[in-house]
Amino acid sequence: MKKNIFITLTVSILSLNVVAQKNFTLKSPDGKIETGVLVNKTICYHVSHEGDLMLDKSQISMKLNDGTVWGVEAKLSGVPQTKTINATIDAPVYKRKQIKDNYNELTLKFKGDYMLIFRAYNDGIAYRFVSTTKKTFIVENEQAEFNFPTDSKIYVTYTNKSEDTPLDLQFENSFEQPYHNIKISEWNKKRYGQTPVVVEGANGKKICITDADMLNYPGMFMYPTEKPNVLKAVFAPYVSKEEQSQQGNAAHVSVIEREKYIAKYDGATTFPWRAIVISEKDTQLADNDMVYRLATPSKGDFSWVKPGKVAWDWWNDWNLYGVDFKTGVNNETYKYYIDFASKYEIEYVILDDGWSDGKKADLFFVVPAINLPDLVAYAQSKNVEIILWAGYSAFGKDMESICKHYSEMGIKGFKVDFMDRDDQRVVNFHYRAAEIAARYKLLLDFHGTYKPTGLQRTYPNVINFEAVHGLEQLKWNARDDQVTHDVIIPFIRQVAGPMDYTQGAMRNATKNNYRAVYNEPMSQGTRSRQLAEYVIFESPLSMLCDAPTNYMAEPECTEYISKVPTVWDNTIALNGEIGKYVTIARQKGDVWYVGSMTNWDARELEIDLSFLGEGSFKGEVFRDGVNARRTARDYKKETIDIAANRKLKIAMAPGGGYVVVISRK
Repeated sequence: MKKNIFITLTVSILSLNVVAQKNFTLKSPDGKIETGVLVNKTICYHVSHEGDLMLDKSQISMKLNDGTVWGVEAKLSGVPQTKTINATIDAPVYKRKQIKDNYNELTLKFKGDYMLIFRAYNDGIAYRFVSTTKKTFIVENEQAEFNFPTDSKIYVTYTNKSEDTPLDLQFENSFEQPYHNIKISEWNKKRYGQTPVVVEGANGKKICITDADMLNYPGMFMYPTEKPNVLKAVFAPYVSKEEQSQQGNAAHVSVIEREKYIAKYDGATTFPWRAIVISEKDTQLADNDMVYRLATPSKGDFSWVKPGKVAWDWWNDWNLYGVDFKTGVNNETYKYYIDFASKYEIEYVILDDGWSDGKKADLFFVVPAINLPDLVAYAQSKNVEIILWAGYSAFGKDMESICKHYSEMGIKGFKVDFMDRDDQRVVNFHYRAAEIAARYKLLLDFHGTYKPTGLQRTYPNVINFEAVHGLEQLKWNARDDQVTHDVIIPFIRQVAGPMDYTQGAMRNATKNNYRAVYNEPMSQGTRSRQLAEYVIFESPLSMLCDAPTNYMAEPECTEYISKVPTVWDNTIALNGEIGKYVTIARQKGDVWYVGSMTNWDARELEIDLSFLGEGSFKGEVFRDGVNARRTARDYKKETIDIAANRKLKIAMAPGGGYVVVISRK
């Protein structure tokens, strides 16, 4: 893996519209996006796109606990600095190998040891505060307003606490909720919203708001203000005391006390970017690089990071059949998983919750039924590697010793779970975990945590995040509409980065036939939909959620899944509308994978494959079978010729999907 490097770089002075050094205008490189920044008694900004006002005057500031407020009665110090960057970022563990990084930047320095930086890209704007002080300081709160011109419709996920839970207790949650599409005025005032959010703008345009490069600062929630059409950022207060609590078989960490501030620092620091992505059509959200571009580049050698797929035990509840041993958390069961992974060249097997006594929160205590050194040796003899599940409570006790011990044993990574917060203390935990794990060449898959904000660029060994209402929810949530959710998240949650959705169900159900079964779960929608999700969902470490015996009963589908890449050379979002359908093409080498999904509406689409260029091509297709609307597992595999006009007509059943793997003849 190469370092992130600039291929081309140009720096120039921009012409700024400056009135008495208080009113600044910054435009995107293509001139479509214009950001106005007004420095007066307060600091406000507004954003327009080709004349359409996307955000009206929105106030920003940061309040310190000594009474200082950055952004109120602000006094400029020196001449504003401007520059243009036109660069290329190398992105080896991502949806494309290289990212264009082209923006105009404005830096405003203020008296009082702070700066404000704005960037204008062709697909949005971002801003951040920077502290230049050498003194210790505390941030009491941050003001980040988003003032929309009208009472627009918004896609938002609330926290998973009930509306009876006081707002100040909603900062502890799993970040795994379905979306609500409502007007801003219809927001449930008893609930906080989680980012990213997407707001409908003028002329079919959309605005996606999230945070990026969040390394030592709380995450951004959203909440309406008393002013109409204005949302504000809300941040979890600093946790001063936490304690281990017991939930089921795992030890959790609960917050006992919080301070009256959100973050503290020993000196100069850069705060997270507030990213505002603007799209003219929904497909631009389904393929966006803003968060990755804004993240701190990685340092050091990460060429050892190996993306891939994982045979997973927990979703299928260790349910094997046709074997002569009792299945469960034991070596016999995991050797069966390893044999399956080896047969299909699947890179990893995960030991989820149960291999260590979760109640003890002690990762050095391995249950008697598991012999880890034996399993690791067996897996390596089969060209398979092992990843271990770990709770936040247990992993955070002594990360250095845990990583050293298990890396020496041959373990290749950890799936760390149940953080369930994004206050400064937990965000800092993620950074330290990434740093320590990297020293021991260990992968990290963060579950039970907030959405990605770019840490996967800073530390590419952080290979995946959950923070999504994924397939596991169907083990117990009988009323959830996962099919509609599946065609929302590529346009919103996935803007933030990869997501461990855990697809791959071989038991598939129509809308009327689905039911929640914890021990033998099923998916909503068709088999072809599950296959398409391996293309549409970004997941450098991608799970095979179902039982090995179920996969081996479906060799065609399993062969396909085993060969789908998890990182890509290029990505193109071909079509789609939020909540209705989506089609994404991804390239690896000379092969293109095209995946499509619909909501509960049967749908016919014509896909434009002109990106293939010259030559003759064939496609291996998995499509919904003629009876898929009645029996969701019904699919048809066939080989087709790609027409010279590069137009491909496809049909999908309700809750359906479609995949074509395209190669040259």
